[in-house]
Amino acid sequence: MDLTKYRQKLIGSEEERAVSPVIGVILMVAITVILAAVIAAFVLDIGDDLGDSSVNAAVTVDEDGTDVTVTVSDMGDADGVVLTDDDGQIIGESEVLTTTGTSNTHSLTSGDGYIVYAYIGSTTTASSFSDTESLESQVDTLTAVSEGEV
Repeated sequence: MDLTKYRQKLIGSEEERAVSPVIGVILMVAITVILAAVIAAFVLDIGDDLGDSSVNAAVTVDEDGTDVTVTVSDMGDADGVVLTDDDGQIIGESEVLTTTGTSNTHSLTSGDGYIVYAYIGSTTTASSFSDTESLESQVDTLTAVSEGEV
């Protein structure tokens, strides 16, 4: 009984046998590259800041009795800075601060809380904001940069 004929059918010729290891190596390299890319994406936090970024602005808040003075030290990436009460309503006819170095002083009632917000959005005047809608719904991105109570 001659088994060489069956051996060639099962194992293949010398030329055919080399194909399987080459494909195996290519697949292993591809899997390693994909795995490295996924791990790098998690470690380097790539793609995490898609829309959920905060607004950066530097402000100084000075309290003198019931007067609160908000001064913009650096606008960062903010389009405006505004002073609101605890409910998010703009205090008085507060001017929206839109440039570095500008400031506003507002008189509050003793015991009132306030929040200074930096925002990204096209609204640049206090009168453009609606009293019936929340401040957050009127701007693209909103971040509280300071808060306190007089």
